[in-house]
Amino acid sequence: MNIRTNVKRLSLLQVLEPSGGGSGRHFLDLCRAMQHRGHFVTAIYSPVRAEPAFVTELENMGLDNVIPLAMRRAPGLWDLTAWWQLRKLAAIHGPFDLIHGHSSKAGALTRLRLPGRHVPVLYTPHAFRTMDPTLGSKGRLIYGSIERLLGAFLTDRLICVSQDEYDHALSLGIPEKRLRVVVNGVNARPISQRTAIRRRYGIPQDALLFGFVGRMTRQKAPERLVEAFARIAPHLPQAHLLMIGIGELADATREMIRAARLEDRARIDGSVRGVTAIDAVDVVVMPSRYEAMSYVMLEAAAAGKPLLLADVGGARTVLEHGRNGYIVPNSDDPEALAAAMARLADPARLASFTAEARRRKDGYTLAGMAHATEKIYYDLLGQPFPAPLELASSHFSDTIKGRKKSASAL
Repeated sequence: MNIRTNVKRLSLLQVLEPSGGGSGRHFLDLCRAMQHRGHFVTAIYSPVRAEPAFVTELENMGLDNVIPLAMRRAPGLWDLTAWWQLRKLAAIHGPFDLIHGHSSKAGALTRLRLPGRHVPVLYTPHAFRTMDPTLGSKGRLIYGSIERLLGAFLTDRLICVSQDEYDHALSLGIPEKRLRVVVNGVNARPISQRTAIRRRYGIPQDALLFGFVGRMTRQKAPERLVEAFARIAPHLPQAHLLMIGIGELADATREMIRAARLEDRARIDGSVRGVTAIDAVDVVVMPSRYEAMSYVMLEAAAAGKPLLLADVGGARTVLEHGRNGYIVPNSDDPEALAAAMARLADPARLASFTAEARRRKDGYTLAGMAHATEKIYYDLLGQPFPAPLELASSHFSDTIKGRKKSASAL
């Protein structure tokens, strides 16, 4: 990608607290894309939960500034210190044209401000906390009130990563005029390693392989998949399960596999890149309790894989039920998930879903995500949008009013 030299360069401050998962991936992709599009980029991240690979990639990107600032996930008095330090860093390394906070903690710290000159602030939640269906009524009231207050009065633009997240933002009371939708994008697929990955784990090349990629956390619900697989395994000897990820539930998930006596057909590993493992599976399964727009969904769709997704945010962005996969109820009862897995064991149905998935696979590009985000930046500043470096996919056109509204409303 060539850097543009004939446009007004924006000075951008990008801020993130967590480094893992989709928010970390999005942050790296966006910082790199804005730099290559000719803008000055200062990135502030928290070393408290930072993954070494994230820090290495960020520091080697060649940004104008990469600054560690201790931010903690849990709320507390330490947030006052982080907020004050963030203000000082912005003053030292600024002035900035725009400030873009990612995820809830950085989003709150970047939006809280004192009276005075106002720098436009954008916020990308990467899944509102209130999208978790298991969040109690008290937590929903507290987190929802905070998001409503910040979104209505202290946010210039709130960028949702899926239509589901956009609809949720509206339900919280965040004004429609402040909302935009930009779906995440992914790079081109790596060279096929299907044979090598299956050989690595001792999985027959002709096996029916279900795959899970994600953090082993309560949000991603890996135990749901193990319970469903345990139900179908006795009836489908050709079926295998490969789970790629690390997290606090990894040991408990392994114990579930051992208790079900499925060690020879279900494997867990966190040492392989998820996008590489996806190439080896036949069906990608995501039983998450909540999402905004998962990168795994996008990578699986870009790889032309049939999908089996819980009914969470972003699922309908990449999946048409009964065409390239199935959407199952967001429930801890494994019956529906197991039934859908069993249906996909039918060779004719799997072949049909795979063909449809491959037909749709080119719809989610990283260039499109960067293009749409950059357009929001310029629109917010009231400046003309320069000619794009690449033609962006129509999937990433930012919108104020969702799919049913005309683009002219922008």
